[in-house]
Amino acid sequence: MRQILFFILFATIGLLLSNEANAQVKPAEVLTTGIEIVPKLEKPKKSKMVKEKDFAGYLLVYFKDQNQCAYMAISKDGYTFTDVNNGKPTFDGSKLAEQKGVRDPHITRGPDGAFYLAMTDLHISGKRAGFRDTEWERPVEKYGWGNNRALVLMKSYDLIHWTHSDFRVDKGFPELGDIDCSWAPETIYDPIKKKMMVYFTIRYNNKACNLYYSYTNDEFTKLETKPELITKIDGLDGDITKVGDKFHMYFVSDAKIWHAVSDKINQGYKSEPNRIDPEKVSTEAPNVFKRLGTDAYVLMYDVYGARPSNMGFSETTDFATFKNLGHFNEGVMKTTNFTSPKHGAVTYLTLKELKAIAEHWKVDIKLD
Repeated sequence: MRQILFFILFATIGLLLSNEANAQVKPAEVLTTGIEIVPKLEKPKKSKMVKEKDFAGYLLVYFKDQNQCAYMAISKDGYTFTDVNNGKPTFDGSKLAEQKGVRDPHITRGPDGAFYLAMTDLHISGKRAGFRDTEWERPVEKYGWGNNRALVLMKSYDLIHWTHSDFRVDKGFPELGDIDCSWAPETIYDPIKKKMMVYFTIRYNNKACNLYYSYTNDEFTKLETKPELITKIDGLDGDITKVGDKFHMYFVSDAKIWHAVSDKINQGYKSEPNRIDPEKVSTEAPNVFKRLGTDAYVLMYDVYGARPSNMGFSETTDFATFKNLGHFNEGVMKTTNFTSPKHGAVTYLTLKELKAIAEHWKVDIKLD
């Protein structure tokens, strides 16, 4: 009888220990993103350069620090944005990046009608997330904060099917030497070169950052030309917009937004002496988009010094004077189903694209 009782006791303890161990092992979260990575894109027969008269709405991409993933939101009027996946990621950083995280998403449209999405390959809390054994990929004493070296490049015609490439800048161009980081890529079409140009921040020796540019292949899977300095202005998070015959570049220095102008896309920028954004706290990630059908442009920026962080907005028609529009949900700019977006960018959509996206992700948004 005593042997039976001991057997039952040990079996019970074993079962409890087994259950406790199993309870501690949680399966990885499966993200239903709504996108599909494909090996190759087929250009739609009717795909072409889309002009302002064809557009009917806006697309915002942004990311969040909590999971190092990227998101998409849509808007009909450019004032109120609704996340397409109900506030859940559409781009899973753990699947797309060498460091298992993406940051700083930027999206634009090319003359072929395609969407070009570029992101920083970086997970700032990779150790805590279990992706590496050290705080950063390389020693912070030598390489500083972040110290990533890859850019995530993606292309799509419908925002659902995407090609994907994780491009190591240092391996693609060893002549660059031992770079600290490659951050915040953005893409613009160069009408003279007739190529998509990616420009981004490179830092050396844990000191000042500078902006570099490179041209990509048509598939948008790699940089084809050695990155070259855009300007000797110390700064990061560059954003270039062509207005008339001038190129306006907004960039970050000393955690503030600054403005420079040139008549060439990747050289000759002259910086103006005053801070552009109206904030009293730290800002970064400027991005300019046009209000469709008007002569007004919106300068959006990440107010990361606010608690909680938020996006700030200023509006201009002359790129000299700006009207402060406040932050998301604290003024005329609104979000419906997400909060605290970071480092965003806006491009434009046709009504057909808006409807297709709303149907695919089952977004409750009035489009007519």
